[in-house]
Amino acid sequence: MKPLIFLVEDDADISRLVRHHLEAAGYAVRAFPAAGAVLGEAEKERPSLFLLDIMVPGGDGLDLCRRIRQMPVLGMTPVIFLTAKTGEADRVLGLDLGADDYITKPFSPRELVARTRAVLRRFEKPLTPSLVKIGEIEIDSGAMILTVRDKPVATTATEFRLLDYLARHVGRVLTRDQLLDAVWRDTAYVTPRSVDVYVRRIREKIEPDPENPRYLRTLRGTGYRFESPK
Repeated sequence: MKPLIFLVEDDADISRLVRHHLEAAGYAVRAFPAAGAVLGEAEKERPSLFLLDIMVPGGDGLDLCRRIRQMPVLGMTPVIFLTAKTGEADRVLGLDLGADDYITKPFSPRELVARTRAVLRRFEKPLTPSLVKIGEIEIDSGAMILTVRDKPVATTATEFRLLDYLARHVGRVLTRDQLLDAVWRDTAYVTPRSVDVYVRRIREKIEPDPENPRYLRTLRGTGYRFESPK
């Protein structure tokens, strides 16, 4: 079975271009010119990845990503934004909402295919099954379930993999580059800034007070360290 990609793009020419190159690269593609029907169809036919333009009729890609992340059946599906919005603030906002990558227009077909492969490759290698308990946090890597203070907490696959890696190296200082190599795997199109955004998202999910973290500490100028609170 070919990996299925849901493409949400209202520009017909761009949609045809993207679909042509992804299909030539071995993917199946379903294209949607508007956001309205995407989630209903995704529940019927689970895609391997969402490729979302930000500005589309019937809602925007940012809202669609937010809704994807709130749905248990779709919440861990990778999301890539494909957009003309090139500012750093737009990129950070997209990552904050749970996107796995952010491709700006205009783009080369080769880059599009390479970054699609890179995102999907992160989820090909299964995690080693284990159950890690640190303080009020429980990480079940086999089932990819995070429990905080006895309550299940939803994460994206990238968030879970980053948290799992940090928790397996308690007390060790890890640089952004080390985390990129371990979690993102293909780092050609990913910046250290992505690590910072994901760390902030993880803190919001595991820390009683994200502004004063007990578990996930920052070492300025170096990186991050996961600690077991005393």
